[in-house]
Amino acid sequence: MVATLIVPGLNGSAEGHWQRHWARDHAAATIVRQASWARPVLKDWLATLETELERAGEAWLVTHSLGCLLAANLANRPAACHVKGAFLVAPCDLGRTERLHPGAIDFGTMPTEPLPFPSLVVGSRDDPYMDFAALCGFAAHWGSEFHDLGHAGHINIASGFGRWEQGYRLFSDFAKPLENQRNKRARPRLHDVLCPAMS
Repeated sequence: MVATLIVPGLNGSAEGHWQRHWARDHAAATIVRQASWARPVLKDWLATLETELERAGEAWLVTHSLGCLLAANLANRPAACHVKGAFLVAPCDLGRTERLHPGAIDFGTMPTEPLPFPSLVVGSRDDPYMDFAALCGFAAHWGSEFHDLGHAGHINIASGFGRWEQGYRLFSDFAKPLENQRNKRARPRLHDVLCPAMS
């Protein structure tokens, strides 16, 4: 079974957050635990995530808020080869987040490189941490599929997202075609077995 790494954002995901429910509801899911949730430093958070990816060998990423930017920062790093796909929920804008939480974040600039793995951005039209038009732009930069969740705030506890079963369905709809593609590639066709190419 392919591992699922749950990647929270600033201050972690408190008890009752959909990421906590996800970790309990899915046997292969574990939360990536950072040394400091309140003072995110990009290089430290990246090192932790990369260690977990290398340990897993292959993993899905299920991210929220600043955790989405952490996943996007894997774009040009060797550990990206371990990512099967990324489910990016409510990515935050660093400028807005820094204004809302002054002095808390050392996360560089917004990542804009295309992601080398499949990804789905799930966004909200009234997220206080990200303008909707800007979100659409970042999703395009990353080469991500996009799902508009409507007016859903920051898709967190404060906006009413505890156990988020719709999220499970969205992730399944995203992941199943990728799994099917992989299975087709892994299974040799009968013709290839019986009639190998002649040299």
